[in-house]
Amino acid sequence: MTTYNGWTNYATWRVNLEIFDGYDARDFMLPRDPFDAAAALKDMAEELICEQAPEGLARDYALAFISDVNWREIATHMLEDVE
Repeated sequence: MTTYNGWTNYATWRVNLEIFDGYDARDFMLPRDPFDAAAALKDMAEELICEQAPEGLARDYALAFISDVNWREIATHMLEDVE
């Protein structure tokens, strides 16, 4: 399996670095269940993109990029930092 800087892939590493680095699960009041936390993080990222990017090609590319993110990996990482 190809990894990037210890993460599943480039998209996961980059989204964690650019959006969630420096925060932990308490900052976002994430649920303790990794699946629920992953869904919450994905929703936050999609909302951020939709707020900042006008409709069109850039938004479409950003949303396509985050479709490759391993949200559960980021959620598990954030939840482990709390414990």
